[in-house]
Amino acid sequence: MTVQSQLMQLGLFDARVPRYTSYPTAPQFSGAVGPADFAGWLHSIPTNTEISLYVHVPFCRRLCWFCACRTQGTQSDDPVRAYAKVLKAEIELLRSHLAPGIRLAKLHWGGGTPTMLAPELIRDLAAQIFDVVPMAEGGTFSVEIDPTEIDAPRLDALVAAGMNRASIGVQDFDPQIQAAIGREQPYETTLAVVQMIRARGVPSLNADILYGLPHQTPARIADSVQKLLALAPDRVALYGYAHVPWISRRQQLIPTDALPTPEERLELFETARALFVADGYAEIGIDHFAKPSDSMAQAAKAGKLRRNFQGYTDDISPILIGLGASSISRFPQGYAQNAPATAAHTKAIRAGQFSTERGHAFGGEDILRGRLIEALMCDFHINRAEVLRDFPVMPEQLDQLLTNAARAFPQMLKLDATGLTIPEPSRPLTRMVARMFDAYDQSKAKHSAAV
Repeated sequence: MTVQSQLMQLGLFDARVPRYTSYPTAPQFSGAVGPADFAGWLHSIPTNTEISLYVHVPFCRRLCWFCACRTQGTQSDDPVRAYAKVLKAEIELLRSHLAPGIRLAKLHWGGGTPTMLAPELIRDLAAQIFDVVPMAEGGTFSVEIDPTEIDAPRLDALVAAGMNRASIGVQDFDPQIQAAIGREQPYETTLAVVQMIRARGVPSLNADILYGLPHQTPARIADSVQKLLALAPDRVALYGYAHVPWISRRQQLIPTDALPTPEERLELFETARALFVADGYAEIGIDHFAKPSDSMAQAAKAGKLRRNFQGYTDDISPILIGLGASSISRFPQGYAQNAPATAAHTKAIRAGQFSTERGHAFGGEDILRGRLIEALMCDFHINRAEVLRDFPVMPEQLDQLLTNAARAFPQMLKLDATGLTIPEPSRPLTRMVARMFDAYDQSKAKHSAAV
């Protein structure tokens, strides 16, 4: 029996499972966590702690059809300017709840399109953030950049503010595919922006590319990957397009009859993967690649790779604070999500309170199971000795969890005295294996395809 037939027999091509950027996953969040909990968790952060901060800018000049993020389109800059004022007020509210001496290990601006901010807004927002939470030595300030929504003045403002990692969205370079997903972005435009970024001395460049798009073929994705490799990004996220029109209505514009089958999606991924590996990139988790010199590759090699709402990260801070509409924060106590609607978020901040609308307070086995899932997603291995050392779990209980997973995927996993391992040929199953350690009911949640 071939590996692909084994994968098919185990249901890989039919399964819909969480991406496990959190545990429990966002569909399990509830209104039991509110603004008072968020404020209390902020107050509990010890003095001199290094934290991470995510700033969400939900606006886009165009709404790409493939995207399922919380975004809204605008041709006017007025809503963006008004939202920037709300962010500054939210940062001031944050100041009143933080202990002295707290520093930033990571700052990330995402969206949406954060580069819709005008240069003066970029400078003001960055200055206010760093006034409240200064950047720690060696900290990273990363920004998502739409190559069709950036110019020299905005890029200069970002670099002057301290941006040292730029992240560009590529998706695919094929014109027919771009037209089918509402994302027209010529290669020459992307190349020019990369050259602008490099010319300004930004030391690190990320790029996102998608597989599973309409009209995509192995030959077409190979051409796009080779063009991307010519730009020499330091790390790449190779995400599978998640067709979830029940969540994102704009995806209804995408021709479903042109989407690849699950088996074809796997072939597309493997085609791109082989090219990144052949070019010397290290494989990171299930869908990232990085140059060996990149901090993410080094973290993976050292067993310090982590996973959060932005995907794989080398961020080891236990606290991630999300600012802006829909942003999610993670504390040692649990998760808290801001109101998704910009109007509701704005109303709360203007009233002098956080907009926390839902979340999850950790309890029971949440932290243990979250770490088991993260270990599989990051390392493809659960180290039995480390888990027994770090968590109050009985050996028999852990062994039963590992055994149940191994039995569910016969001949595909390795179970021995060191723990549970997902061998390389079985790694397309990783999210399905991770689900074995999820104690929550996933039957009502509509997740993306497993491959």
